[in-house]
Amino acid sequence: MSTHASYKGPADCPAVIPVFPLSGALLLPRGQMPLNVFEPRYLAMVDDAMRTDRIIGMIQPDPENAGGLNPKLYRVGCAGRITQYAETGDGRYLISLTGISRFRVESELASASLYRRCHVSYDTFAVDFEPRAGEEHVDRPGVLKALRDFVESNDLKVDWAGIDEAPDEALVNALCMMSPFGVREKQAMLEAPDLKTRAEILIAVTQMELVRGAGPESTMQ
Repeated sequence: MSTHASYKGPADCPAVIPVFPLSGALLLPRGQMPLNVFEPRYLAMVDDAMRTDRIIGMIQPDPENAGGLNPKLYRVGCAGRITQYAETGDGRYLISLTGISRFRVESELASASLYRRCHVSYDTFAVDFEPRAGEEHVDRPGVLKALRDFVESNDLKVDWAGIDEAPDEALVNALCMMSPFGVREKQAMLEAPDLKTRAEILIAVTQMELVRGAGPESTMQ
């Protein structure tokens, strides 16, 4: 299933998209995010997305005001296309989103639908449409050292062969997405202006967790 054939730049992406607010969920361009969808409003959102362009915007609620059914959202999220879809016997959807580009929320639309929809702009994030942009500036040894230290501190198992083969963009973005860090740390990674800065944030946050002692339980596999 083609993911990016129709999305070569900001002008190709829809200006109005449904958004899925989810704390701790970080989607990045070309990253893969599995989702287990079960709430009625998000089941409806997936139904509507499947009938149109399959685009859903992942965005985090702002922890400063995250209560209620419609919490305040951060201004930056990431649009993804549904590239895998399956229905379960108990009414859930198992989907996978492939990240296309980050977006900035311009406004939220009043809507009769169960889920939230926003008018968004991708113009600030044109670099997201360039695969592997900025890889030459990434401190790969620093990323790998931080990962090894974290793995040893938390007694984790990691597929080192797969990591060694991964290009820098895929490595940095996958580690950021799978990292067990908090909402603000994930948002900082999302909003990083380039891959080099995102890698630096990942290294710094990992080092801070190690200094504080054993980090939170991770799901890095």
